[in-house]
Amino acid sequence: MNKKPVKDIELNGNSTVSELVDQFAETGGFLSVKINKASKIIKDMNDEKCTKFLSFPANVIATGTRGVIRTMIDHNLVDVVITTCGTLDHDLARLLTDYYHGDFNMNDAELRDKGVNRLGNVLVPDTSYGVPIEKWMQPFLKEIYNEKEKWIPCEIWKEMGIRMSKEERGSQSLLAKCAEKGIPVFVPGLTDGSVGSQLWQFWQDNKNFTLDILQEQHKLSDLIYEAEKTGALMVGGGISKHHTIWWNQYRGGLDYAVQITTAPEWDGSLSGARVKEAVSWGKVKHEAEHVTLEGDATVILPILISSVLK
Repeated sequence: MNKKPVKDIELNGNSTVSELVDQFAETGGFLSVKINKASKIIKDMNDEKCTKFLSFPANVIATGTRGVIRTMIDHNLVDVVITTCGTLDHDLARLLTDYYHGDFNMNDAELRDKGVNRLGNVLVPDTSYGVPIEKWMQPFLKEIYNEKEKWIPCEIWKEMGIRMSKEERGSQSLLAKCAEKGIPVFVPGLTDGSVGSQLWQFWQDNKNFTLDILQEQHKLSDLIYEAEKTGALMVGGGISKHHTIWWNQYRGGLDYAVQITTAPEWDGSLSGARVKEAVSWGKVKHEAEHVTLEGDATVILPILISSVLK
């Protein structure tokens, strides 16, 4: 039995998030201990020789958590982003207009009658989503198509970020920050969202417009094989998590891995699978530092990153 005693959390008016997370190591308080461990793993990942992956689904970009992810990139805590098409959608839509506060218990039939979409407790009016995205994307696609017909998808997202940085709210954009810092963004499910639909719509009239997804995978393989060590912070699961661990298996697995998830393990999904399960697949090294945090990323991620930034 571990003889380490459980200690109480001591707070005062001057307590900081970093000090609180440091205390979590001593409190024996269920998830708090894991937050402390995750904070240390992320700090260890910031070794100069470690290539740091960040994966996440689109829903967090519809919330203020986008600011946390943008801060991570600004402070060089990320080298590679892997996400879903909805991230492109929400980042662009919120650049051009606003999303609004709602409630999980709102009447969805009434919302549809009013032309409002509900994303959890975030409200996304039709006027804040499809229409502004289309008005922005079609001229943009025409512009890059005039430059060349064949594009690697991650290059398109970079060009989007460069142009988004010039908008009035450009400083709030995740893609703009990635473009500024030279962080590649990979979107394996690139047609599963509004921006992806705009690519398809543009292709209807420009059949020479080509997306070279295999060349993009080659770019990702280069990042994997050239890395001395790799680490990943994976928010949620799905395709973004799987793409991260899938590619890392080809170098023997991740050296560091942190996942935040609300999914239950017993459903057998990748989202619910704890990081330790990936060890059996060779996607995380058996000697890797790893932890899974069960909880809401919009709460956990700001605390975790605040403790790392200190």
